[in-house]
Amino acid sequence: MLFFGSFNPVHNGHIALAEYAVEHNLCDQVAMIISPQNPFKQNWELAGEMDRYAMVETACKNSRYPEQIKPSVIEFLLEKPSYTVNTLQHLSENYGNQMEFSILMGTDLINQLPLWREPEKIIAGYDLYVYPRPGVEMEFKTERTHFLKDAPQSPFSSTEVRDRLERGDNVSAMLDSEVIAYIKQQGLWTLARKISTLTAAIAQQESAELYVERGKCYYRQNEWGSAINDFRRAEELKPELEEARQFREMVEEILEYRYKDIYNP
Repeated sequence: MLFFGSFNPVHNGHIALAEYAVEHNLCDQVAMIISPQNPFKQNWELAGEMDRYAMVETACKNSRYPEQIKPSVIEFLLEKPSYTVNTLQHLSENYGNQMEFSILMGTDLINQLPLWREPEKIIAGYDLYVYPRPGVEMEFKTERTHFLKDAPQSPFSSTEVRDRLERGDNVSAMLDSEVIAYIKQQGLWTLARKISTLTAAIAQQESAELYVERGKCYYRQNEWGSAINDFRRAEELKPELEEARQFREMVEEILEYRYKDIYNP
């Protein structure tokens, strides 16, 4: 069974789903295929490929079925951007005589399947095991779709995990303890790291959305001058971007009160 994902980072919900597939005899093994580049996701959000591999490897090793749940770097080796249909074709051509492949995905992903590259090949060639995502009904299915209504539902996403890490909040209920240790050791998902990554992305190509994201990091660090400069630049690039205007006005209000406190005691 192939479990595709950015795993940015891998969390306990991912591992619980892989364990569920093994426990319910849906497959002999689960390969957690780490995506190097998702066509629907900006690159700056992703931690490095080998960092994500190291975390998935650790989480698999510490799962209840370490011999049956393994990480895979196959998409690191294929042409980028990676597309699921290309990965499936490569695996089928090279290993199809030895094993059968199926796919584990959430209701959010199967609903997007018609928008993927060559979806008809995936629909015709593979069993799709679909687990529920909170608040997302399955709107698209195929003859080979199997809905796993009893599969565990994670109350959090990788995005929420990253947000908590950036705030310095406790994530022990979300991540394997060794994964947490790795994140701290490598300095992943800190505000300083995010600012550095966004600055590099902006240097490559200016974007109002990137300026807003970096401005919000400065905002959270009380670096008002840097924050307001980013929000203003975002408005210059995209005047209709409401989020930039709202944050700029909040910073201006903060600065107005601060100057009042200083000059009008």
